[in-house]
Amino acid sequence: MAAPRCQTCIEAVEDHRLASKLRLIECWQDGLMEIVDHTAVELAGLLRSRELSARDVLIAHLERIDQVNPQINAIVSMRDRADVLADADAADAQEPMGPLHGLPVAVKDLEDVSGLPTRAGSLVTSTRPAAADGFIAAQLRAAGAIIIGKTNTPEFGTGSHTFNEVFGVTRNPWDPSKSAGGSSGGAAAALASRMLPIADGSDLGGSLRNPAAFCNVVGLRPTIGRVALSAATSTSTHLMRLSMRGPMGRTVADTALLLSVLAGPQADDPLSLADEPATFSAPLSTTTSARLAWGGDLGLFTAEAEVLGLCRQAAKQIAAAGGTFSEAAPDLSGSMQIFRTLRGLAYRQLGQAIPRDRWRLMKATVVENIEFGQSITVDDVLQAEALRAQLHVEMTKFFDEYDVLALPAAQVAPFPVETEFPMEIDGIAMGDYLDWMTTCCIITPTGCPALSLPAGFTSAGLPVGLQLVARVGNDRALLEAAAALEAANPQYQHVPGLVMA
Repeated sequence: MAAPRCQTCIEAVEDHRLASKLRLIECWQDGLMEIVDHTAVELAGLLRSRELSARDVLIAHLERIDQVNPQINAIVSMRDRADVLADADAADAQEPMGPLHGLPVAVKDLEDVSGLPTRAGSLVTSTRPAAADGFIAAQLRAAGAIIIGKTNTPEFGTGSHTFNEVFGVTRNPWDPSKSAGGSSGGAAAALASRMLPIADGSDLGGSLRNPAAFCNVVGLRPTIGRVALSAATSTSTHLMRLSMRGPMGRTVADTALLLSVLAGPQADDPLSLADEPATFSAPLSTTTSARLAWGGDLGLFTAEAEVLGLCRQAAKQIAAAGGTFSEAAPDLSGSMQIFRTLRGLAYRQLGQAIPRDRWRLMKATVVENIEFGQSITVDDVLQAEALRAQLHVEMTKFFDEYDVLALPAAQVAPFPVETEFPMEIDGIAMGDYLDWMTTCCIITPTGCPALSLPAGFTSAGLPVGLQLVARVGNDRALLEAAAALEAANPQYQHVPGLVMA
């Protein structure tokens, strides 16, 4: 694990007030800090003040992509460089148009971007470019961001390991022989390796949280409805409502900045929340009075002992930030059944959308999920919904006593890229490929906001993430607690060795 470039920069990133910004600019002018080392919040400020141009920022990130992406394979379907440079020049020729003005971004390859194909990592999808931007791309462009391409994902976002037959495997910047997680693995790896300052993702059973943990970045699964779904393009607008789009960043502040762009009510999503999105871009305090409950393994899953130890140690830092630490957990014993049933319905619909004779082109786990979905009965769905109502009552009672639930964001440290998923954890066999992701899957049906925060590194130098969960709707409070823990345990300051080379 590599140390930050200089002590001045360490001090600067801890505080985004004017004095810190001036120190950062000084470091940059002295050649101690590259453009790509800046956080998204810092870059946005430097772009607004014209101390950096959008062209300079774009070129710096394109150069880093040239340097690192051939080894990591995080960014796919790149736009023509002349076109993105023209976008940067256009940004420089006008007044800043939004909070992401001039920042280069790449969109997860489950979302449409005008002029680029949406392959979703599958051989059954079309190679034709999308005719128009989807919701995420449209929000990013409206905020002034420059879209440069797509980030890699496993086939149809299935599984917490990013590999597919279209683009290949995404490798972990901390150790390229290891997985970057998934399904937003391309986004997390691109962030960690400084190819992007900010990134979007989506999360059904941990697809924002797991890769964030594996890559030492921050991933936020927002409250259900915080980021809208389109009724025109999604069949899960009401019933299933498990998958959520959300932001990723190297810091909590960066993640909050992107949430302020993605959040907000949308007319075609009746369940979207009407809270003011700008709430999330306001400065985050580095102190907190949050009552944190360490849930550990909840008595429901197996996790590596070293992972559990690092996460518990990181959670205890809440005391240094002004909060309190206890050991307690809600009863989530029925949550996995809810998750498996309602997730199965989504795959049932996927199978209906793809001709049966093309299933042979998909990986086995996708087909297995479709077949499981086909076996679900009406009674299964009714039972899942009844359990979901009970779960909501349980979480409401729990959050009357505590503000934050803490547990691991992943049950294992990053594993070899040749392995589809861990078959066992500490000698305990996994029943299927969801068992090793239970720590994230079990939170999804609650609808609660959940965030993965860098917690530390194993003895082998691999990142570990702490998962923080708050009451439904309390996304801002969750970000505040995470920012306080981040300040007390600033693991984000470490940089992968391949970036430092």
